[in-house]
Amino acid sequence: MQLKRFKPGMLPDYGLFNCDRLSAVREEVQYSLRCLPSPESFLPRVYNRNRNTVIAMSDIYEKIMDLAKRRGFIWPTSECYGSVAGFIDYGPLGSMMKRNIENAWRKFYIIQEGYYEIECPIIGQEDIFIASGHVKGFSDKMCQCPSCREFLRADHIAEAHGVTGASVLGTEDLARLICSLPCPACEEVLGPVEVFNFNLMFQTAIGPGSQRRGYLRPETAQGMFTDFQRLLRFYRDRLPFGAVQIGKSFRNEISPRQGMIRLREFTQAEAEIFVHPGEKDHPAFSRYEGYFVPLLSITRQEEDLPPVNCTMGEAVREGTIANQYVAYYLALTHQLLVSIGVNPDKLRFRQHLPDERAHYAEDCWDAEVFSDRFGWVETVGIADRTDYDLRAHERQSGERFSAFIPYDIPRKESRIRVTPDMGALGPRFRGEARAVAEALCASIPGPDGLTVTIGGKPVHITPDLYTVKEEISEVPGTDVVPHVIEPSYGIDRMIYAVLEHSYFEEMVDGEERRVLRLPPGIAPVQVAVLPLMNRDGLPEIAREIVDGAREEGVIAEYDDSGAIGRRYRRQDEVGTPFAITVDYETREDRTVTLRDRDSMRQVRVPVEGIGSLIRSLVEGRLSFAGL
Repeated sequence: MQLKRFKPGMLPDYGLFNCDRLSAVREEVQYSLRCLPSPESFLPRVYNRNRNTVIAMSDIYEKIMDLAKRRGFIWPTSECYGSVAGFIDYGPLGSMMKRNIENAWRKFYIIQEGYYEIECPIIGQEDIFIASGHVKGFSDKMCQCPSCREFLRADHIAEAHGVTGASVLGTEDLARLICSLPCPACEEVLGPVEVFNFNLMFQTAIGPGSQRRGYLRPETAQGMFTDFQRLLRFYRDRLPFGAVQIGKSFRNEISPRQGMIRLREFTQAEAEIFVHPGEKDHPAFSRYEGYFVPLLSITRQEEDLPPVNCTMGEAVREGTIANQYVAYYLALTHQLLVSIGVNPDKLRFRQHLPDERAHYAEDCWDAEVFSDRFGWVETVGIADRTDYDLRAHERQSGERFSAFIPYDIPRKESRIRVTPDMGALGPRFRGEARAVAEALCASIPGPDGLTVTIGGKPVHITPDLYTVKEEISEVPGTDVVPHVIEPSYGIDRMIYAVLEHSYFEEMVDGEERRVLRLPPGIAPVQVAVLPLMNRDGLPEIAREIVDGAREEGVIAEYDDSGAIGRRYRRQDEVGTPFAITVDYETREDRTVTLRDRDSMRQVRVPVEGIGSLIRSLVEGRLSFAGL
């Protein structure tokens, strides 16, 4: 078998390997995987309970998407007319799972952090995106295949063939680089092609007659920036404060070929935390100071070293992370992602290299999640954006985007005040007297006067034309333009990561069992209630239990279709963590069988109070083992 030599940091496509070939290539790929845990931890698993063995699946992506379509998680949009790449529909279970993940995000940012959520329009007027830089610079490098006429991302073609940093190359350099590479659509060699910039924003007209140009927002952040003064007053003119928003964003991607990873319409959850530029010690940093996060810093990338687990306090003290605010939200993000079902062994935080970090950013990190199909996928970005955004809107709008910060004790400051003698300036300078007076007030003259430029000509002003006094004034505070810390989450990518990391296949009693091991709070259905038979009063008791569970805020489903074993498998496949079986014993002693999805263990519990019991299990206040 011919083996491909992998470069450090590259990941092989495990979809190419079956069980027999895996052992033959292990030595070859171990070198490239030294930045990660052992290869086995990255393989989708088929667990055989009888043999206690783990074997590799061929391609988890196809299995997950098949499950997602069959069970109502994700569907191609407008399928009856021919689906359009970059758009998806969330089915009944997918939509519920998405809401649960959004609400998990809210628990961290709204309940824990105390920030308030706002909602801004998805269409913004052009000035907003001129200020943000999106009109001028929000573009990707595109080319068109001469053979199949497909439009393609030129930098993606180069990166797929091992070229690093292709996104920062110029269009001419990129065109020369890809001319000998095959088209990913038709596999013909591209040859000489033109590479040009393509703006990713969807443009629209606001009102009739196309008098006012607008754009579908490419991110949710700008509404929080333009609302800054309103938010500042809402938070009683005090820093720090934050605003959060979950909503749709739109990017007219050139050739989205990665399913949920690259969409033209997607959901973002963003927080904008406005902080004093000189005070970047987080007031609650002790919460995460000892929290360990796998960091792939600039230095470790340049030296081709693996990520290192480091506490946030240590990372700030060593200068790996710029300040406590950035470190705080790295740790919070790690905790959030793990809580919704992302495998911590497949999660790392990579620092932006100097050539990819925005020029205005003080520091920027990506939370990257490993996917069997797509490799390391950027899922969350955490950046210290300094005062760039507020100053940009200040310049474009002409409004002030600053906060007045009072001193603890008013300060005494001396200043030189120049008072023009208008009675003397008028006869001497006539029509230019006002301009001379304004120049005087804005300057500090010397002992022999000063020379200013009026109408393009130098004008000397002698000391007899003004008076100079030193004044002591009391200054209560100062105006500052806040810096912005921005954690930005891609909800759709988080959903795919959770689906992939939660998917398992097991052999149980000679049959294959597919299961989504979703955390109970994320699962779209939290308990299934199953009458053993569809007669003899069992359905009535089952529906009574469903009603009681729903009154407790538990998402419950009644299921009486098919054999009980088939119903268990159906609920396992969609990630339902608990199942309640109503049988003939229930009529006698008012107890039911409660089944745990992951262990498949069963216990008898009373019907009375079962809704509250399930809620405690879902919220993690009670464990199934504790029953």
